[in-house]
Amino acid sequence: MPLLSRPLVMPILLAGALAALAACDRKKEAEPQPAAPQAEAPKEPATVVLTDDKGKAAPAMPFVGPDDAPATLATFRGKPLLVNMWATWCAPCIAEMGTLDALAAREAGRVQVVAISQDMEGRRAVGPFFAKRQFKALQPYLDKENVLMLALKADSLPLTILYDAEGKELWRVRGAMDWTGAKAKTLIDDAVAGRPVAAGAA
Repeated sequence: MPLLSRPLVMPILLAGALAALAACDRKKEAEPQPAAPQAEAPKEPATVVLTDDKGKAAPAMPFVGPDDAPATLATFRGKPLLVNMWATWCAPCIAEMGTLDALAAREAGRVQVVAISQDMEGRRAVGPFFAKRQFKALQPYLDKENVLMLALKADSLPLTILYDAEGKELWRVRGAMDWTGAKAKTLIDDAVAGRPVAAGAA
């Protein structure tokens, strides 16, 4: 929506309204945004969802790895895989990224964690974001064409999906979560141990 002809106060009010949303709807980016400071753990509750895709194999659509080489989710089979779909323009995504990085560092060797950006500007948006935050474990994977997001039928961000070692979907979390919290640890531990996970508030 063009705002150049409107008073300066209109974009400010619009930005405030967008920031109040609990989740980020999939959208096109207007302009690159500057990286925000490291966010605290998200306060809004996430929801664990058992969808019709539970038990289905991860989609084979390719995306781009940190070295700009093609990658697929099948590349990570052999250990449980936590896939996080996010974007630099998504405030709830940014809020959970620090805790997701901490989870990736803590679970290294047991659970793989892959954060796949949906930024249409690709490396130009994600590179500075990662450089500023200096994550310990997360790597910048890109899906600038949103093909993986479409294959996963994701209509909002953040979306996090856990796959078992054979690449079969176990559960999804819609919305931001504190991945360093007790609930996240229980979800991961139960999944790795093969215990059933009930849908509901996380």
